[in-house]
Formats: sequence, structure tokens, C-alpha cells
Amino acid sequence: PEHRWVYWRDVDIVENPTTVIEDLMKHDKDIIVPNIWFHRIGKLGDEIEGRYDYNSWQESWRGRRLRSRLDKNTILAEGYNQHRTHRTYLNWLAHTNKKTRLHNLHKLVPLDGIGGVNILVKADVHRSGINFPAYAFENQADTEGFAAMAKRAGYEVWGLPNYVVWHVDTEEKEGNLVRGGREAVERKEGEEERRRGRGGSGKKERLGD
Repeated sequence: PEHRWVYWRDVDIVENPTTVIEDLMKHDKDIIVPNIWFHRIGKLGDEIEGRYDYNSWQESWRGRRLRSRLDKNTILAEGYNQHRTHRTYLNWLAHTNKKTRLHNLHKLVPLDGIGGVNILVKADVHRSGINFPAYAFENQADTEGFAAMAKRAGYEVWGLPNYVVWHVDTEEKEGNLVRGGREAVERKEGEEERRRGRGGSGKKERLGD
């Protein structure tokens, strides 16, 4: 018998709903991913939530303009300051309030790039030849290149911002913590741009994984 679905899963997932596969399947989408966060217990016993996967995103007009100017063999690695795409990340679209998140658990949003921590794919997508390119495809590679390739072939890519799968804690930078949020990341980027304008080093630094 033919397989209808292919489920990709990282080994460093530490917690997820036991029905994660069934929950993703019921949306009947070509490609679908949940949101990927991490959590830890703070020094005072408080639970700290943070955003992990910055590879699931919606393209921006700045990102499209940037790609139009790049060499076709240049690969954009999301999260670095070398190329600012100003994309909208799936993990920024989640409700930070847990009750509101649960109430909107199956809200769908369209995506242009995806991360590889947890993916459900209709098997026919792979049968058509769509893969995880180890080369530049529309200036993306691997899982982000996979999403770009699938969309070019006419398949749809979706994300569930409020359906969270928990990744192992990787001691992410403060800008990734929910309590810091998008404003903290943008503030950090602005400070780095001003520092470069004053003759700073402009050292490339990873903001997220």
C-alpha cells in the first residue's frame, strides 16, 4: 500500500502533544509545521518560554528585494545580521497568553519558509521530486529551500502559530524570550546598526536558530 504522509522529526524535541501527527494530518495540507519553542525553569522557579525556530517565516517585500539583488548561489541563513530580510517569523505570530493560545490552537497561516524540527508532508510532494536541497534554490537551502521548491511547484505551505512543540533548551539569547519578544530583537538590531554607523565592528551574530 502507498504511504500518504511523511513525518519529519528532530531528535531533540523534548515535549509535544501525543496526538501531534493526527492533529497535523486533520488539516489535510501539502506541508504543515507547528510552532517550535523552548521552556525552562528560572532561578526563582518561574517558567520561562522562548522562541526557538526562526526558519519558519513569511516573506517580506524587503526579503524579495534582497533576493532579487543577490547572486543566485548565495544562500540566506535566517537569523544572521549580514542580510536583513525583515521576514515575519511563525514564532512571533503565537499568542503569548496560554489560554488564548489553546483557544486558537488550530489557526493556520501561510508560510514561505519552514524549519526542520517537525514537518508533516503529503507523500506525493516528495514523489514529485521535491527535496531538501543542499544547494541554493531561490537563495534558500535545506528546509527553507524545500518550502521554496514546493511552492514553485504549486504546493501549499502552512504553519500553526499557536500549536507548540517544545525543543530542548539551548540557552537562547534574551531577544528570543517571550518576555522580550519582537521589540527586543528589533531594538537589538537598531543598536547594532547604530554601532556600525559609529565605526563598530559589525560582527555577525546569531539571533536565533
